[in-house]
Amino acid sequence: MQIVSYNVNGIRAASKKGLAEWLKANPVDIFCVQETKAHQEQVDVTPFEELGYHHVWHSAQKKGYSGVATFSRAKPDQVVIGCGMEKYDREGRILRTDYGDWTLLNCYFPSGTSGEERQTFKMEFLDDFFSWIGELKKERPHLIIVGDYNIAHTPNDIHDPVRNKKSSGFLPEEREWMSKWLNSGFVDAFRQIHPEKVEYSWWSYRAGARKNNKGWRIDYQSVSQPIADKIKDAYQMGDAVHSDHCPVYMEINL
Repeated sequence: MQIVSYNVNGIRAASKKGLAEWLKANPVDIFCVQETKAHQEQVDVTPFEELGYHHVWHSAQKKGYSGVATFSRAKPDQVVIGCGMEKYDREGRILRTDYGDWTLLNCYFPSGTSGEERQTFKMEFLDDFFSWIGELKKERPHLIIVGDYNIAHTPNDIHDPVRNKKSSGFLPEEREWMSKWLNSGFVDAFRQIHPEKVEYSWWSYRAGARKNNKGWRIDYQSVSQPIADKIKDAYQMGDAVHSDHCPVYMEINL
C-alpha cells in the first residue's frame, strides 16, 4: 500500500502545474491532498478519474480556503466528513475513509502564523483532536493519520531551530503536543525509517528558501502502534514542485 500526502496549496493552481501528470508518473494507491482551496464542482477531476481514482472531498464553507480531498484506487467502505466539531468542520480540515479493518484520516491542521487569535485556535484544535482520536482509536485501532500538521517536531525538522524557537509551528507548546501525540500510541513513519535524517516538506516562497533547502518538515504520516511494524518505507518527494510543500510518501504492508 503506497500512500502519498500533499499540501497542494490550491488544487486548481497545482493542476495547472501538471499535478495529474505527476501522479500518472508516480502512481500510488491513495493520494491525500490538503489545502484544496476549492469545492469539488470547481475542479476538473476527469484526469484523476481517468487514472482510476475514486475521490471524496471536505471543503471549507469559505470559498478558496482550506479543504481536503482523498483519491484512492479502492473505493472506501465508509466515508465520514469532518469530526463533528462545527468550528473545525466548517473549515474543511478532517476527512475519514475506512478500508477493511483500518482507517485513514486526511487532515489539515490550522496554522497560527497569522496572529494570536489563530494560534489560540490552533492550540484548541490540537487538544480537541487529541481527545477525539483517543475515542476513535478505541473503535478503530488501526489508524493512519496523514496531512499537514503545521508543526516541526525536533531541531532535525527545521533548518534554523534557534532563530525559529518563537515562530508558530516550532513553539515549545506545539512541539510538546507532538511529543505527547507520538507517546500516545502513534509513530512518525518517516522517523521510524530514518531516525536522524534531515528532509523537509515545506519551504517559504521567500529568499530562495527551497533552492537553498531552508525548509521545515511539517507534513506527517502517523501510524498507530498496532500496525507500525508494517511500515516499509517513508520519505519526502522533494522533486515535485506544484506547491510550497512537497508530497510525503509511505509504503506500508496492509
